[in-house]
Amino acid sequence: MSDPVLSVRELRTQFETRAGTVTAVDRVSFDVGPGEVLGLVGESGSGKTITGFSILGLIDKPGRIASGEVLLNGQDLRQLAPAEMHKLRGDRVAMIFQDPMMTLNPVLRIDTQMIETIRAHRDVSKGRAREMAIEALGLVGIPSPAERVRTYPHEMSGGMRQRVVIAIALMLEPDLIIADEPTTALDVTIQSQILSEMQKLLAARQTALIWITHDLTVVAGLAHRVAVMYAGQIVEQGPVDDLLDNPAHPYTRGLIASIPSSVPRGERLVPIKGMTPSLINLPKGCAFAPRCPNASARCESERPEQEMLGDVRTLRCFHPIEVAS
Repeated sequence: MSDPVLSVRELRTQFETRAGTVTAVDRVSFDVGPGEVLGLVGESGSGKTITGFSILGLIDKPGRIASGEVLLNGQDLRQLAPAEMHKLRGDRVAMIFQDPMMTLNPVLRIDTQMIETIRAHRDVSKGRAREMAIEALGLVGIPSPAERVRTYPHEMSGGMRQRVVIAIALMLEPDLIIADEPTTALDVTIQSQILSEMQKLLAARQTALIWITHDLTVVAGLAHRVAVMYAGQIVEQGPVDDLLDNPAHPYTRGLIASIPSSVPRGERLVPIKGMTPSLINLPKGCAFAPRCPNASARCESERPEQEMLGDVRTLRCFHPIEVAS
């Protein structure tokens, strides 16, 4: 195997509040290789987005990265000065947000925004930057890119705006892209087209991708590996087909059981009982214990550590579901 593009080791991100310290990301570790897609999944509030922001150094006060390493091609991003980190964002590492208007300026034309981004990181002429912008729009499937590049964001549909944001993320050929549910608001047809185009571009350029989502059906068709988060921790991770076909953690099984396609037509879905816990008042033991059908007295008093499950999977659970061989 080639060396990972990104290695996250024991990452812990905390927020200081009047009620106490909230640990939003708790000892998270994973690798992403060249051309690999890692699906980061879990319910709302599980820590997925904060993990992405932590990697990019976008945690503002009262938040802080308390400990851990974030290695991009062996370089610890946590040791970089703010100016160095600012230069790295958008160049070697890019982020795609769920709402494209978080990236696009509504009062500037698309070409102005793309040219500014290119020239901030590359020593090229304005004319060459325009050519690069048009090429990038064409790669993500925008028709007549030379004309579209002269439009304003409000003149585009939601799907087109999201394609522009993806083009901006891809055009400087970064080593890593972090995508925070960028296709959730799009209809299924547009979503499928964008995912297909991204897969081709990532494979061709060997760009690593972290796809943050709550939608396991998207992960099943896009990712190579999946990491399942709950209450700030990765509770299970491994190859996508292996993990989704044979979940070992009760929480992973619960997520899969709540997908409509996982149950026969006409039968009721089986939701996970209860609610996600408050991160400021987590249970003493396993955070999932109050909702877990397999919980024991040990689960209520001890927190499970991450352990290897076979050669390529990890798990945090005292009573895992038996995995079929």
